[in-house]
Amino acid sequence: MKITRIEGTALPMRGDDIDTDRIMPARYLRAVTFEGLERYLFEDERAGSAAGDRAGAVHPFDNPAYRGASILLVNRNFGCGSSREHAPQALQRGGIRAIVGESFSEIFFGNSLMIGLPCVTASPGDISELMAQVERRPDVRLSVDLEAGTCETAGVRCAIALPGHARDALVGGTWDTTGMLLARYDEVGLVASRLPYVAGF
Repeated sequence: MKITRIEGTALPMRGDDIDTDRIMPARYLRAVTFEGLERYLFEDERAGSAAGDRAGAVHPFDNPAYRGASILLVNRNFGCGSSREHAPQALQRGGIRAIVGESFSEIFFGNSLMIGLPCVTASPGDISELMAQVERRPDVRLSVDLEAGTCETAGVRCAIALPGHARDALVGGTWDTTGMLLARYDEVGLVASRLPYVAGF
């Protein structure tokens, strides 16, 4: 599946160095599949917010103003910490289709790319402006255009970037290696039948 443009409302998540342990608590890494992991996104922080541990602040993922958001806005070094595929899996299963941030952990970026979840970067100033606009108008829609290299919303247009190999994989649809194999299943089977370590010696 080719991914060239993502459109929708956004959810601003302020703060640098938001790590995967916060995104997906370690106790849920025992799951055999990723099914249902979206229920546990930021579970500990959300529980703390509900209990009043953050001076009455509502966690962004519990804020009804951002319900249904498909684009996540983040700051610097998002997804740092331990390597776990569960974090981007849960975000995507929770409805997030793209993440726009100042920077990302390399491993989180790679895990996201493998499931077709674009993580694009923009300047700190542009991220700040986008977040402020979404906080003022949660219903404003954003458009993330991977081909044009832009993120656009009402009155705001900024440049976004991602490594060339990632852009090519998303825009060309080659990020989905399993899908590519299944699309040419007969051809793969034919090649496999000629391999001695598959077909036998």
